[in-house]
Amino acid sequence: MIRQPAVAGQFYPGSEQALRRELQQLIPDYSAKQHVIGVISPHAGYIYSGSTAGQLLSGIAIPRTVIILGPNHHGNGSLAALSPETGWQTPLGIVPIEKRLSGLIQQQVPAIQEDAAAHLREHSLEVQLPFLQYLRPDVTIVPLCLAFGDYAGCELVGNGLAAAIKEFDEPVLILASSDMTHYESAEQAKQKDSLALERALALDAEGLVKVCRSNRISMCGVIPAATMLIAAKTLGASKAELVAYTSSGQVTGDYTQVVAYAAVTVS
Repeated sequence: MIRQPAVAGQFYPGSEQALRRELQQLIPDYSAKQHVIGVISPHAGYIYSGSTAGQLLSGIAIPRTVIILGPNHHGNGSLAALSPETGWQTPLGIVPIEKRLSGLIQQQVPAIQEDAAAHLREHSLEVQLPFLQYLRPDVTIVPLCLAFGDYAGCELVGNGLAAAIKEFDEPVLILASSDMTHYESAEQAKQKDSLALERALALDAEGLVKVCRSNRISMCGVIPAATMLIAAKTLGASKAELVAYTSSGQVTGDYTQVVAYAAVTVS
C-alpha cells in the first residue's frame, strides 16, 4: 500500500515539472557535503521555509536511509506511529519505506505502533520528501510521527532509535521536522527561539523541552528535535551548528506576526 500525498499542490507544487523547477531554485549547489547524524529542518510551505530547508539539506551527505521524526499536528492515531505503508508517493515518484529498520525500531520500542491514521493528513514529514528525493533519488525512509509531550517519551524513543540504527549497521540520517515560534513578532520570536536553539546547539535535549515549556515557545517539533538529539548523542554526536534562521516575515514583509524557521546540523 502506498501513502498518497496530503499537501501536494498546497505546501509545494503538485506536478513533477513544477516541483523540480522550484527545488532547483531552493537548493544551492554545494560541492562539499558534511557528514552528520541528525538535523532539524523546517516544514512550512516552500515559499516560506523552502530556502532554509534547501540550504540545510544541500550541504549534507544524505545517506540511503533517513528516519523522519515529525510532530502530529492533527492528534490522530497513536502517540508514536510508524507508517505501515510500503512507500510514500510524491510528484517525484514513490519513496520506499525501509522496512528492516522500521522493524528494528519496533523491536527496541514496542510502544511504537504502525498506524496509518497518524500520517494520513500530516504534512511535517511529507514536505521533507521532495528535498530528499531530489538530492538522493534512491533514498528510503522511516516516517515516525510523534504525538506525546513528555521528555521521558523522548528518552525512550531516542535511545530505541539509536539501538536500532546500531543494529541496522548502515548509515542513517535522523531528520527532526520542526518550525520554531509561531505567530509572534519577529523580534519576540527571535528572543524566544534563541533560548531553544541555545539548548539544541548544546545537545541538551531535556533542556530544550524544559525551556520551550517554561517560556511558552511554540516550537511545534520540540519533541522530535529532542528525540533526535538523544539518539544522535548516543550514536556519538559531539557538536551542533546553526545553518540558518529565518521567518515568514522575510517573504511577506509583515514582521508583526511571523512563523520562524531554523536549520540545524548535529554531528
